[in-house]
Amino acid sequence: MIDPIALAQALIQAPSVTPEDAGASDIVADALERLGFSLTRKRFGAVENLYARLGEGRPNFCFAGHLDVVPPGDVAAWRCDPFAGEIHEGVLYGRGAVDMKSAIAAMIAGTEAYLSANGPPPGAISFLITLDEEGPALDGTVRMLEHLHQKGEALDHCLVGEPTSVEHVGDTIKNGRRGSLNAVVTCEGRQGHVAYPKLALNPLNPLLDVLNLLRTRMLDSGAPGFDSSNLEVTTVDVGNVAHNVIPARASAKFNIRFNSRHTGEALLKWIEEIRARVARLYPGAALTIEARVGAEPFFTQPGPFTDLLRGAVHDVTGREAVLSTSGGTSDARFIRNYCHVAEFGLQNATAHMIDERARVEDVHDLSKIYQRVLERYFTSAL
Repeated sequence: MIDPIALAQALIQAPSVTPEDAGASDIVADALERLGFSLTRKRFGAVENLYARLGEGRPNFCFAGHLDVVPPGDVAAWRCDPFAGEIHEGVLYGRGAVDMKSAIAAMIAGTEAYLSANGPPPGAISFLITLDEEGPALDGTVRMLEHLHQKGEALDHCLVGEPTSVEHVGDTIKNGRRGSLNAVVTCEGRQGHVAYPKLALNPLNPLLDVLNLLRTRMLDSGAPGFDSSNLEVTTVDVGNVAHNVIPARASAKFNIRFNSRHTGEALLKWIEEIRARVARLYPGAALTIEARVGAEPFFTQPGPFTDLLRGAVHDVTGREAVLSTSGGTSDARFIRNYCHVAEFGLQNATAHMIDERARVEDVHDLSKIYQRVLERYFTSAL
């Protein structure tokens, strides 16, 4: 039987910082091939992607996740080598221990346990694995889904192994996420002496007017299943070290996390209206905004699928998982265009941090929950 801890250690030992593979996909491919899965491996740009399927019929239940990780940061600040996968006092340390190599290992181990106890599924089990989630997310899951769709491959339900739990494994399942929009505001003015402002054009004035108009609008007070949307200015940059000089250029960055009351297109239109309004007040300034929608909001309605996931958690842990749409974006934002999707994995507290870590016991529990998900899924009428 596959030991999810040993498999997680092997994956952590492959330093697959986005978009590097470092052998991680070979480890997953080998484990799944040994279980009888047929493999489709595609490389788009610099990104390795893997789709594996066992079974020919429907429904097709898909486990999805990413093997790429963020950089380790200050390696000297770690308790141990971030790519060693060491265990200390029952805790697995390493980059990807939480986000989300241990979850992929638990998915594979849980699948093997299901097959050993039940035989081939009355349908199909599949894995969609990428190495582009922590980066631009352009050549990973989104490209693989397009490729699979063109080949006539259909997914019925998908579970993404992102770290969703808070205090204990199984306390939280994500059935949606807010959308995300990033923008950079830039204003080109005219440098001059502060004592002669009429001879200069201070770029900070239109910049701050734009930010003020954006910030003072209450986007909403929430939506069904979602917290309220929020706009946060993350940086204002001028680069002016002098007190008596009006700068020539100023810029700022902001992010909007938005719920289902908005679309990215509508927000982009609103931002442009604000820019144009302020620009008319400062005809000599060059005011521009570059904005990009990174993700639209998605929401899986509570129902049979989420009930099945909550039931599997309760079977193993006795906990009553809550449904949540909090947190950042994930590849589920792409998968939702093809099938019902939810996210469930380990505790998220140490994701992306120094000394990222997961309790060995929790990884084993996660594997058992994934096994139970398959058992419930293939005996249900979803």
